[in-house]
Amino acid sequence: MFQQVPMVEIDGMKLVQTRAILNYIATKYDLYGKDAKERALIDMYTEGIVDLTEMITQLVICPQDQREAKISLVKDKTKNRYLPAFEKVLKSHGQDYLVGNRLTRVDIHLLEVLLYVEELDSSLLAPFPLLKALKSRISSLPNVKKFLQPGSQRKPPVDAKQIEEARKIFKF
Repeated sequence: MFQQVPMVEIDGMKLVQTRAILNYIATKYDLYGKDAKERALIDMYTEGIVDLTEMITQLVICPQDQREAKISLVKDKTKNRYLPAFEKVLKSHGQDYLVGNRLTRVDIHLLEVLLYVEELDSSLLAPFPLLKALKSRISSLPNVKKFLQPGSQRKPPVDAKQIEEARKIFKF
């Protein structure tokens, strides 16, 4: 539709735009909350996760002379803003998942960003026992566990060669 990816063909439709695709699949497989209130919480938490994810992924194309300062800033915001917020949500209701005490799409998003955080600096998760438990719980689900195995479709951490290629593309 907009001549870009991602595009998913599902149920006779060609869906574009990441959030539209995610919302459709989450709704179809009952991972998008039971009512409007739960969906609003899922959307709100997802946007925070997207903010953190974008900060982390921008490190790949960060100019070398700014890299250490940018990494320091990302680590600071991760450990003092984002992870405490999600830990607080889990603590506030004492349940195993962020919304409705059942797996939703936001838990999967959170797992993904927690994996990115670990790749950045594994010590960042240490002060957050509820997030570590959630990560472990979701990683143990059979389909997720299979996806996280070496050789699966999950992309490995970015290496130096990929960073150089990204810098050339984005002229950094």
